[in-house]
Amino acid sequence: MRRREFIALVGSGAAAALPLAARAQQAAKVARIGIVDNTARWDAFRQALRDLGYVEGDNVKFEYRFGEGVPARLTAAATELAHLPVDVIATFGTPASRAAKQATATVPIVMIGIGNPISAGLVTNIARPGGNITGFSGLSNDTVTKGLQFFREIVPAIRRVAFLWNPDNASNLAQLEALRKIAPSIGIMLISVEASNAADLETAFAAMMRERPDAVIMTGDPFLGGHRKRIVDFLITHKLPGMMQLKEDVAAGGLMSYGASLPDLFRRGAGYVHKILQGAKPGDLPVEQPTKFELTINLKTAEVLGLSVPPTLLTLADEVIE
Repeated sequence: MRRREFIALVGSGAAAALPLAARAQQAAKVARIGIVDNTARWDAFRQALRDLGYVEGDNVKFEYRFGEGVPARLTAAATELAHLPVDVIATFGTPASRAAKQATATVPIVMIGIGNPISAGLVTNIARPGGNITGFSGLSNDTVTKGLQFFREIVPAIRRVAFLWNPDNASNLAQLEALRKIAPSIGIMLISVEASNAADLETAFAAMMRERPDAVIMTGDPFLGGHRKRIVDFLITHKLPGMMQLKEDVAAGGLMSYGASLPDLFRRGAGYVHKILQGAKPGDLPVEQPTKFELTINLKTAEVLGLSVPPTLLTLADEVIE
């Protein structure tokens, strides 16, 4: 082959390779992750994905839809994400997870911070959930018991306790049933108080005043969390110690919280999303329980309520708000 012909052949091959490379770059996969009801708590999820190599605007795109804890709106939000479609839907809490399951049987779903996934009707088997759904529970078997023990160390005289929960949240019902089993054995009378929308809160507050509880337990339900300031203001005004499930509620003025570490659950949730994007089937990934728990105490609120927090409990606390 003559030199001129060789150069021409190499040149034409290089020219042909350039558009191929360009097309390959354009065809690079961008993962689309749907998030239902985005808030600041999802920051740990996004950071964990960044640590795994996902850069927003480069190889990952987040799609956000909002239901604000309302069942019908949650279902609409999840349905819209499924129809885009996205590669994975990530949800926080039982109501959003149930909405996603109703919306799609094909798009993978990663649940974060749910209660009992079996009693909530989300899976039938923890070890091998099957189908298109998996995730992480926010409640372990002894979370409720241990939380009550900590609560009584701060408020030893409590006898009548109001439990504020959302009846639209199946995990809240499981928590209520757990409390009903435990409360009598430690001399506590449990008062069930329901609220599933903003109007219900005034009725719930009135019910509490009629029943005259010594303290209040509030679940980590997303709807109730959306009204935490209103709830905490009520507790402070009426000098009611509040045991919360989420430390955000304590930062807002609640007395204490004990529960699974949400940042840890969101980081682990990101790990499951990564596995699914790499080809793992959600139904083959076990629904896991929390492994890290947080005790948070608000000393300012304790002082307002005239309560003394034992030094031993302060030593155990992961965070003390002063």
